[in-house]
Amino acid sequence: MLFLSPDIKMNPDEFRLLRDFVYQHCGLNFTEDSKYLLEKRLGKRLQTHNLKTFKDYYYFLRYNPNKDQELTEVIDQLTTNETYFFREDFQLKTFVEDILPEVRKRKEIEGKKTLRIWSAGCSSGEEPYTIAMLLLSQPWLQSWKVEVVGTDISQRVLHMAREGVYGEASFRSTDPQQKARFFTEHEGKWRVKDEVRSLVSISHLNLFDSSRIALLGKMDLIFCRNVIIYFDQAGKKSVIENFFQRLVPDGFLLLGHSESLINLSTSFQLRHFQHDMVYQKPLTFIQSGRGLL
Repeated sequence: MLFLSPDIKMNPDEFRLLRDFVYQHCGLNFTEDSKYLLEKRLGKRLQTHNLKTFKDYYYFLRYNPNKDQELTEVIDQLTTNETYFFREDFQLKTFVEDILPEVRKRKEIEGKKTLRIWSAGCSSGEEPYTIAMLLLSQPWLQSWKVEVVGTDISQRVLHMAREGVYGEASFRSTDPQQKARFFTEHEGKWRVKDEVRSLVSISHLNLFDSSRIALLGKMDLIFCRNVIIYFDQAGKKSVIENFFQRLVPDGFLLLGHSESLINLSTSFQLRHFQHDMVYQKPLTFIQSGRGLL
């Protein structure tokens, strides 16, 4: 029986091989300071496959017949997915009090009663379900066709999102009345009610896969909060460009509170509302002299 140390060390060459491989696949960027993180999290996979070195694991990821399945495991190991319902309340107030009324007014002028929202990097589903709950609280939307699309690259968290069952840690910012209205309790866990789930679809998607992203169609709003911080500058620009292409004119892009488009794009205009600032795709986009930096 082969004995494997629980702490297999990753040398600098192995780190660069695996770092570049992960970046090329999904844009996750790991600096030299992240070597320890890759070593600890991917070390478990070496033991699973009885591999002696990280270089062996690199070749496994490139050439093994099961490489696609293993790459899914890598993404699950390397992504952090800490989230909760009604996260960043000030931005959600802007969504409800400022953005939705604007969208409603524009759509009514256009004679349309459709609303499509993309929750990009939705993790275990708290964000798209939060959006759906807020929409259900708007009586005027009852006669509209509403769709919230949640996507993530991690199959593990997508499974949780599809199940829609959560523990208390997901409710740190949830009003008890909202919890009672939109969830049912069973054995200490809380399940999202069907009226909320009916508005939400959950899909696997790599934010760097432009061809698959194009299949999503046009969106009125995109939430992508606390996701692009994991990408390098080139990766951020690529993802932002994909968002720009998916938004309708006048569509809104909502990023995390610590994220901005500074040095990434001049394609969007920054709107200042009472509770928050958000980005908006101009109604008329002039290609000449503007665009991604």
